[in-house]
Amino acid sequence: MIDLRLLREDPDRVRASQRARGEDVALVDSLLSADERRRSSGVRFDELRAEQKQLGKLIPKASGDEKAELLKKASQLAADVKAADAERDAADAETQELLLRLGNLVHPDVPVGGEEDFATLETHGEIRDFAAEGFEPKDHLELGALLGAIDVERGAKVSGSRFYFLTGVGALLELALVNAAMAQATAAGFTPMLTPALVRPQSMAGTGFLGQAAQDVYHLADDDLYLVGTSEVPLAAYHMDEILDAGKLPLRYAGFSPCFRREAGSHGKDTRGIFRVHQFDKVEMFSYVAPEDSQAEHQRLLEWEKQWLTSLELPFRVIDVASADLGSSAARKFDCEAWIPTQGKYRELTSTSDCTEFQSRRLSIRFRDGKQVKPLATLNGTLCAVPRTIVAILENHQQADGSVRVPEVLRPYLGGREVLEPVAK
Repeated sequence: MIDLRLLREDPDRVRASQRARGEDVALVDSLLSADERRRSSGVRFDELRAEQKQLGKLIPKASGDEKAELLKKASQLAADVKAADAERDAADAETQELLLRLGNLVHPDVPVGGEEDFATLETHGEIRDFAAEGFEPKDHLELGALLGAIDVERGAKVSGSRFYFLTGVGALLELALVNAAMAQATAAGFTPMLTPALVRPQSMAGTGFLGQAAQDVYHLADDDLYLVGTSEVPLAAYHMDEILDAGKLPLRYAGFSPCFRREAGSHGKDTRGIFRVHQFDKVEMFSYVAPEDSQAEHQRLLEWEKQWLTSLELPFRVIDVASADLGSSAARKFDCEAWIPTQGKYRELTSTSDCTEFQSRRLSIRFRDGKQVKPLATLNGTLCAVPRTIVAILENHQQADGSVRVPEVLRPYLGGREVLEPVAK
């Protein structure tokens, strides 16, 4: 959530952020009104309580009619205090409910607009000219069948659409990717973490995934637990309700977890293959830093993602995601999109978001800097979303005979194998 003081001091900035997100601008005025009622009812309650305490000192000293009058006044005052307390609680609850609906403040450099209004920041690698090489590229599903690596038919039989099996070298390729990604992350100073896949409502809400993203979340109603769509959720909640020492910042974690997404809004999109699925594994980077360091940390996370994609020898571009395409927690987000030959376009493989103090305020995570205790900043960055990365590797490194060249960084994790060979033709 944002700082209420900032809302009071600069409501136009908050209105502009809401407008850029394509969200309800009227929410800002409703929140200002609720906050004013909360503060005024709090003042009223404090005044009545002070008067009640003062009266309580006079009653033992009074007698006769005077005492009777004071007791009558005390009775009325008790009712007034109770009413003021209820009014204060109601205004506070309304303020908190409205505050939780407000997205993070959009960074001023973010391009304004919808999904297609991003700004391209960089382009890396060379896109292969398959026509010049003399063959038509196969898509990842054809290659997966040739290699005995991907089985979506049996995935659908067992679990339904958008599920799959990774088999043979497909399973080994996932393990290689995860191990190589974790090796890069630990070399960069991240603490490796295996995180829970089920979290409590406060963890999911605290990271901002029960707002605009709620339709994509799986909920186990009998247990009131949520399946995570990313290990960002348990990593963000890891230090919930804690005060951290400023001297220990930055804290950096690399979480590996299964991820579950309904993909509720993706009907008709990426129905072929394993690019958009309901369950997948991912290595996620997560950082806790002082607020003044968040923008620099955001660039560092982006550099680690670029290092990873470069090591996989993939052509990709970096985009600055437009305002209306940001998640509610993100003030700014960069995506790395790899070229997918059979689609003839770049598709998102990794993303990194600067969430500033938004999540830490909701999760009550603070740090002690001298005598001050204040919220810190949190950031997240995908290092390897496995199925999408497999799609990009198979399609970009395929050869005319259906084999796939293994990027050098993965070879130590595949027994030195340089090429994945077809098992069926």
